Amino acid sequence: MARILVIEDEIELARHLRTALEQAGHSVSTAYDGPSGLALARSEHFDLVVLDLMLPGLDGLDVLRALRRESLVPILVVTARGSELDRVLGLELGADDYVVKPFSLRELVARVRALLRRVEAMAEASRLAEGNERIELPDLVIDPATHAVQSRGRLVHLTAREFALLWFLASNPDRVFSREYLLDRVWGNDSCVGARAVDACIARIRKKLGGPGSPADRLVAYWGVGYRFARRDGDR
Repeated sequence: MARILVIEDEIELARHLRTALEQAGHSVSTAYDGPSGLALARSEHFDLVVLDLMLPGLDGLDVLRALRRESLVPILVVTARGSELDRVLGLELGADDYVVKPFSLRELVARVRALLRRVEAMAEASRLAEGNERIELPDLVIDPATHAVQSRGRLVHLTAREFALLWFLASNPDRVFSREYLLDRVWGNDSCVGARAVDACIARIRKKLGGPGSPADRLVAYWGVGYRFARRDGDR
């Protein structure tokens, strides 16, 4: 059983979501606007947040930004904004999955189940990584035991998925991996997101590492193919 927070201003839809998720065995709390949803997410522990983007009081994108700055909680975005630009924006801001209205309750419950499985798998991978030696480069340190990352001596705060992606690439330096392969290894076989999620995650990591001219340059893109982590400075 997971504790799930549903932030949805359409009261009837919120009730249906709550019923469907409770029937799936989860404990569900609801909020009907941005400010109360953010306050509830901050005051209690939740295993997953279902977040509508079009909310009164505080836009859902602002709620998403605030939650991602403060928490690693998985976030499933539910919205009527179905354009590719909106989906990419949501993923770039840190959403873990994206469902466009109208959708079936069965599909949403399946996506919640898949997302919770991926989070559990990532936690297990993190525990297994604790026995690995940390990666130390002149400008970048990655410590799997503490999930700490230092970019030129500055502590960088990465989400669990961002750390998992960086750790996987850095653990396999100078090899090019396709987006599909990275999606499978980091997001899981049952991922409901597309390969663009990898691009969005790489962009967030690069930004946090410091942008161009920083260790971010070690994440080398091969357009139309995938990504490589350059361990040697001259190979960037």
